[in-house]
Amino acid sequence: MSARRRRSNIGEERFEAAPLDGPLLDVVDLKTAFKTPRGLARAVDGVSFSLERGRTLGVVGESGSGKTVLSRSIMGLLPKKTVERSGTAMFEGHDLVTASDDELRGLWGAQLAMVFQDPMTSLNPVMKIGNQLTEMLRQHLDITKDYSRELALALLQSVGIPEAERRLKEYPHQMSGGMRQRVVIAVAIACGPKLLFADEPTTALDVTVQAQILDLLQEQQRERYMAMILVTHDLGVVAGRADDIAVMYAGRVVEKAPTRTLFGAVRHPYTEALMRSIPKLAAPSHTKLTAIGGRPPDIINPPSGCKFSPRCPYVQPRCIEEEPPLIDAAEQGHAFRCWIPVGTPENRAALDANVKAGLESAIAMAAV
Repeated sequence: MSARRRRSNIGEERFEAAPLDGPLLDVVDLKTAFKTPRGLARAVDGVSFSLERGRTLGVVGESGSGKTVLSRSIMGLLPKKTVERSGTAMFEGHDLVTASDDELRGLWGAQLAMVFQDPMTSLNPVMKIGNQLTEMLRQHLDITKDYSRELALALLQSVGIPEAERRLKEYPHQMSGGMRQRVVIAVAIACGPKLLFADEPTTALDVTVQAQILDLLQEQQRERYMAMILVTHDLGVVAGRADDIAVMYAGRVVEKAPTRTLFGAVRHPYTEALMRSIPKLAAPSHTKLTAIGGRPPDIINPPSGCKFSPRCPYVQPRCIEEEPPLIDAAEQGHAFRCWIPVGTPENRAALDANVKAGLESAIAMAAV
C-alpha cells in the first residue's frame, strides 16, 4: 500500500468518525472588536452563516471589510487581551468563541487549518520543509518518524511539487513564491482537517501561478471532502470555485447567496460596484479600470444608517437615517442589506433623481 493511500485512509477514518447531521460550522451573530485609544474598532459586527461539509463559502470584500478578521476570529487566532468577541461559532459541538487555548490547540491542524496570505511568514525560515511537515504529522497522528517522512513526501507530491525528495531537505527561501504556497497548503492539509480557511492564498503571485494554486485548493478540497472558506477581494476568484458567496462591508455581511444566484441577480449596490471593478478581458488595451468611489468607513465611528450610503449612487434620505436589516429576497437563499435593491424600479428612480440633482448642483455652481 502506498504512502499516499495510507494517508488517504487516515483522512477517511477521521471523516467517518464525525457526525454528518447539521452544518459543520454554524456561526451566529459573531462580533469581534479591537480595543484602541479611540474606542472599539468593530471589525466583525454581527456575522451569521452556516457551512456544510464538502462545500465552499467565498467571503469577498475590499481591504478593511473584516473578512480576514472573521476567519481568524473563528479560528481563535486573535490576541485575547486586546480583542472582544461575542456570539457563537459552533464546530462539531465545540464553541470556538469560548474554547480554551488547549481546546483550540487540539483542533488546529487536526480539524481546522488555514492557508495564510504570505507563505514566508507562515513557514519557519530556519527549519527545513521536511521537518515542518513531519512535526505537524507527529504532533497530531500516532506514527513513527520514518512513516511521517514517507507521508511528508507523499503530501509534497500531492500538491504538485517536483523533485519532492530534494525539496524536503530545502529551506523556504530556496523556493519560489508559488512553490512555498504549495508547501503551506501541504502543511494545512497534512492531518486531514475538516475545515480549511484560505485567506487570500494567491497574494503577490503572478496570474498563471494564482490559477494553479486556486485549482490545487479546489482539487484537494473535493478529494478530501473538506469544507472551505475562501477569502478574497476578487469576485472573479470565487465565481467558479465557491458554492455560496458572502459579501462583507464594514464588518457586516451585506449580501449572501448561492454563487449562481448572486451573479445572476445582484441586489446590493456594493456587490454591483465590486462586479464593475473586475477587469474585462474583452475591453480594449489601456482601458481605464472602474474603481469604487470614496473610501471604506471608519469602523470606530461609522456613519449612521447604511454603512455604504456615503459611496452609494442610489442613496436616499432613508439610507442615511436607518440601517437596513439583512432581508431575505424572493430567490431561495438570497439575502441583502439594502432599502433600494439593485434591479428594482425604485433603484432606477433613485439613480435618476441623484443624477438630476447632481446636474442641477453643477449648473448652479457654474453660474456662481
